[in-house]
Amino acid sequence: MQKALRGLETGLDGFNRVVELEGATRDQIVAALSRATPERLLVIGQAFREGLSVEEVHAVTKYEPWFLRQIEAIIAEEAKIAANGLPIDAAGLRRLKSMGFSDKRLATLAVRSVGVAGGMAETTARRSGLLHDVLNAMAGATSEEEVRALRHKLGVRPVFKRIDSCAAEFEAVTPYMYSTYEGGLFGEPESEAAPTDRKKIVILGGGPNRIGQGIEFDYCCCHACFALGETDPASGEPGAGFETIMINCNPETVSTDYDTSDRLYFEPLTAEDVLEVLEAEKANGTLVGVIVQFGGQTPLKLAQALEDAGIPILGTSPDAIDLAEDRERFNRLVEKLGLRQPAGGTARSRDEAVAVAARIGYPVLIRPSYVLGGRAMEIVDSQAQLDDYIATAVKVSGESPVLIDQYLRDAIECDVDALADGDDVVVAGVMQHIEEAGIHSGDSACTLPPYSLPAEIIAEMERQAVALAKALGVKGLMNIQFAVKDGLVYLIEVNPRASRTVPFVAKAIGQPIAKYAARIMAGEKLKDLPPIRRDVPYMAVKEAVFPFARFPGVDPVLSPEMKSTGEVMGIDSGFPVAFAKAQLGAGMVLPVGGTVFVSVKDSDKPVILPAVQKLDAMGFRIVATGGTATFLTAAGVKVERVNKVAEGRPHIVDRIIDGEIALIFNTTEGWQSHKDSQSIRASALYGKVPYFTTAAASVAAVEAIEALRSTDLAVRSLQDYYQPST
Repeated sequence: MQKALRGLETGLDGFNRVVELEGATRDQIVAALSRATPERLLVIGQAFREGLSVEEVHAVTKYEPWFLRQIEAIIAEEAKIAANGLPIDAAGLRRLKSMGFSDKRLATLAVRSVGVAGGMAETTARRSGLLHDVLNAMAGATSEEEVRALRHKLGVRPVFKRIDSCAAEFEAVTPYMYSTYEGGLFGEPESEAAPTDRKKIVILGGGPNRIGQGIEFDYCCCHACFALGETDPASGEPGAGFETIMINCNPETVSTDYDTSDRLYFEPLTAEDVLEVLEAEKANGTLVGVIVQFGGQTPLKLAQALEDAGIPILGTSPDAIDLAEDRERFNRLVEKLGLRQPAGGTARSRDEAVAVAARIGYPVLIRPSYVLGGRAMEIVDSQAQLDDYIATAVKVSGESPVLIDQYLRDAIECDVDALADGDDVVVAGVMQHIEEAGIHSGDSACTLPPYSLPAEIIAEMERQAVALAKALGVKGLMNIQFAVKDGLVYLIEVNPRASRTVPFVAKAIGQPIAKYAARIMAGEKLKDLPPIRRDVPYMAVKEAVFPFARFPGVDPVLSPEMKSTGEVMGIDSGFPVAFAKAQLGAGMVLPVGGTVFVSVKDSDKPVILPAVQKLDAMGFRIVATGGTATFLTAAGVKVERVNKVAEGRPHIVDRIIDGEIALIFNTTEGWQSHKDSQSIRASALYGKVPYFTTAAASVAAVEAIEALRSTDLAVRSLQDYYQPST
């Protein structure tokens, strides 16, 4: 159970305390237990800390009492450690480890045994100095590293058991393994790992799938296994000849299928668990190294701990990875290279955040550091909104700073994926986002190649990508995000790892770039690999797929925080039909007639005007709210004015619910405008009416509708597109 909790990667190291319920009344605890939330197991643990019995918890939750008794036993053991410190004998420590306690959790509990309580225990367990030395002597260990050292000194290490995927009928081809702590009643610990004498490469997977870290990274991990093994199962061609070992805790991914890697360990992706696997594998054969680039942010966070333990990291160095993540270090590199980036700053308190935002000027883009998927990222238009963000969205502190950047309104965002071997660099793909900058790259539709950027802008982004890859010493994949505004290229972000765009680029150009990257990390050079073919005679469009329909009441407006749970690709000879195909793939059927509702912010009115004029010419009926209707009428468009919700009935939501609206273009600016139009987007979602919340996507939709009215969609295989034109 505790291994599963830390495998979630939500910051848990076991049954962490629920601060809000410490000292709560019985009624408050029962009320919390009655809510079926993702944190319910932690609430159960806290309920036992606060004195509730198994019978009382069962009466509320209806959880099987046997499981509740196991949780109760864990909480009781926590109390003993918090009172007496860590045991100093092997048998006592092995017993705690057999109950699932992580080294980190044991360190936190041990610190509490010397009177350091609450959140201070977590903080003190990470510090050093005289106080730390005194606490260490009293508690036995005060940090994860010290608990690990104590374990190793006492010879308390896990053994690995096999999951027999063949039910003992015959020998399993692919060993599935998991760690456990044996001893006591079980006799001497016995490991079934049986590491081979081969040269081996370990690939760290992406852990649990979630918004921001999904199957795209698992795709890369699989391709690494295929390219580095004896034979590539996809092509049947010889691989690099290494034994491939996958470490991942997610059973529902392809990387944990029986035929993906040579050996598989089902373990949480934490430093403790990964280091124990590597120690077991080092007992025989040669550990060539570990790949951390392919699993997203999860394995990247382990790179430094692995390097500190003497484990070779293949590909880009942990220092280069940290340089790209560390705001101050990266800014110095950008200045050295003479590149342009939006003004920005780092804040470790509310007052610092206010000062940085005032210096830059609103609107600003604010987000926590070291996150994936744009979690808690927001465009902030005023100090009032900034205060609300800090109060509700994030915890700002010295250890959890926030990053604040100038928001480039109406800029065009681009992604560049590149391969590098430490000497040479090649750009694999340049993608132009259809939505403007400020929409998370995972939520924005994009095209490969760019559909409207001039050649000189594309060339400049490629030049900067090459310069950055060489400066960082990238070996493998790298993703760079740019914004283009008023003919200038701004550097937004650099990720010296595989990005979520890799599968799209690979399918768009017809080349397995993740496999090439894996072979580079294993020592091969770009010049020895097939050349990248980038001049494709067609247009590929990636579109995001959203789960909004499954969550009644959710606002489907796009923002800097990623919301999509999947993606599709449309491909055709030109952009309009490729975009239409992508919309169909994402479940959005564009109408070829009917009534269109238009309500856009002032800065979008000139942008969207030509598209609305096209719809008018095609025979669509146009309805719009006051300001937009006045603008369109002045431009010669036939428009029917419709009330906003606040202006009284009948209003636009009534017409959406009545099925009168076939298509919606709705863009907002500012906090209040966003809130006022939420009911429009919610009604569209409920009524399955196609809607677009950015001007650029609205314009693209009109181009697609125009193409659909005059073109029959044709089906071609990807292989047909890859054939060179004659």
